Amino acid sequence: MINTKENIRDRILQLKEKKNAAILAHNYQIPEVQDIADIVGDSLELARTAKSIECDVIVFCGVDFMAETACILNPEKTVLLPAEEACCPMAQMITADEVRMLRRRFPDAAVVSYVNTTAEVKAESDICCTSSNAVKVVESLDEEQVIFLPDKNLANYVARFSSKEILPWQGFCFVHDRITHDDAIKARRDYPDAKLLVHPECRPEVIDLADHVFSTSGMIKHVCSAPDKEFIIGTEIGILHQMEKKCPDKICHPLSPQAICTNMKRTNLAKVCESLELLRPRITVPEDVANRARKAIERMLAV
Repeated sequence: MINTKENIRDRILQLKEKKNAAILAHNYQIPEVQDIADIVGDSLELARTAKSIECDVIVFCGVDFMAETACILNPEKTVLLPAEEACCPMAQMITADEVRMLRRRFPDAAVVSYVNTTAEVKAESDICCTSSNAVKVVESLDEEQVIFLPDKNLANYVARFSSKEILPWQGFCFVHDRITHDDAIKARRDYPDAKLLVHPECRPEVIDLADHVFSTSGMIKHVCSAPDKEFIIGTEIGILHQMEKKCPDKICHPLSPQAICTNMKRTNLAKVCESLELLRPRITVPEDVANRARKAIERMLAV
């Protein structure tokens, strides 16, 4: 009977080899899931990996839109989402019908969709982006007017570095949006020697107080390479595990200990094991939607 983490981990490794599977995990996953993964990264890293990795089965330890993206890029592979109920609330804040409405209202604008969107929304978009490449993606466009969705905070961040007219949708990440100016002030007071790193999904007034703004993987790279020894990390606390592993000589404090995405925490080793055993829950995307969404994603990957 599989009843310990060690036994479950061993069984996962057996199943992974037997079924030629690869496990992809986001930086916000719980530590034991990150530790069993072949690749741990942010949305852009995982999208690139999903497109290039050689395997028959992709086990995606993240939330629904991430598994959908892997499915869109790998129609010939089986894509599993161990925590079937793991959704992204921000992705639900914009619909395909609303994108079509925006296109009618702003016919000359390009539509840039954050990867934190449904496949149906991606299918209505010109190009996708992630937090690490959003500015670069927007600047690559010929259009001077850009509909940016769904995250208003990321849209506002992009607008700081672009001469284009950015038209933001009013969605947000509840984890980052509830980090406040007061939280940042308190953290700076508590750790006066630490550098403050925040995610571009944070509010503008929080970004204004930061020393640096990075995607999750950008934060990890900076912490490991910077000469500074102490950091305040303004994103979901799951990232601290990778920092502890890769930069054990650095001290990292969470900007907000309450910065927890409950949906990202729904995946555990037992669910990964069961998913590999049964090859369920399987994520599928209708072919017509996938074909249109793939163009927006691949256009992003080519930037």
